[in-house]
Amino acid sequence: MRVMLKATMDTDKANELIRSGKLPELMQRTMDRLKPESAYFTAQDGSRTCYMVFDMQDSSQMPSIAEPFFMSLGARVEFTPVMNAEDLHKGLSQLG
Repeated sequence: MRVMLKATMDTDKANELIRSGKLPELMQRTMDRLKPESAYFTAQDGSRTCYMVFDMQDSSQMPSIAEPFFMSLGARVEFTPVMNAEDLHKGLSQLG
């Protein structure tokens, strides 16, 4: 299932990882593991935030995906099922 991950990072913890040079490593490991079809990094509501859209094979993957964000960044993490335009078209065509 296509899922969008939103991780909103704690500023102090993210600052620590930036100073130590570990934030790029954490993000690269995450991207290597998830192989997102898209990834965006921004500031939202005054906090560093990343969005990644990827294929989640099973909901049992949620802990292994979220825990690095929780433990290393004190992040708030959200998973949201999403569709692309092709998925939407397929879904709408099934309405009858």
